[in-house]
Amino acid sequence: MKKKQAYIEREREQGHLRLWNDYFSEDATYPAHIFRRRFRMNKDLFLRIVDRLSHEIPYFQLRRNGHGRLGLSGLQTCTAAICIMVYGCAADAVDEYLRLGESTAILCLENFTDGIIQLFGDEYLRRPTPEDLQRLLHIGEMRGFPGMIGSIGCMHWELRNCPTAWKGQYTRGAGKPTIV
Repeated sequence: MKKKQAYIEREREQGHLRLWNDYFSEDATYPAHIFRRRFRMNKDLFLRIVDRLSHEIPYFQLRRNGHGRLGLSGLQTCTAAICIMVYGCAADAVDEYLRLGESTAILCLENFTDGIIQLFGDEYLRRPTPEDLQRLLHIGEMRGFPGMIGSIGCMHWELRNCPTAWKGQYTRGAGKPTIV
């Protein structure tokens, strides 16, 4: 016999209010540079994604449940999915701040990825065109990486002015301090 799971009152309205006051209100607790660091994107892009998902994907639309109580906001559900992806954390890690359970967070992530593919896939999740490649090469060249397209991950760059105290931490087989 399957055991019925106990309902936990999470006060999701307070979760939405806290999120709004911390990041999105006129006098937000955290400034834009902290938002960028925490969510790995600027606030305008974040809100554009939330707005499109909230208007076009039914899962992210605010609606009332069978008791007439409002469900989770699109801001909460999108934030949960983005936090799970940005930090690679467990689904239940967003519970205390955003006020949603593990199974709901997993649904948020699944619906978020499906929604992003549906809404933005044709424009952003496609093979680059020759024009895209030229633009990326030009940007890379302006930033000091001529002929490069994509990531510079796993490349060792020599630290010319590495502090002596740190030299041992950044030195490998070549004997010169490098950073990945």
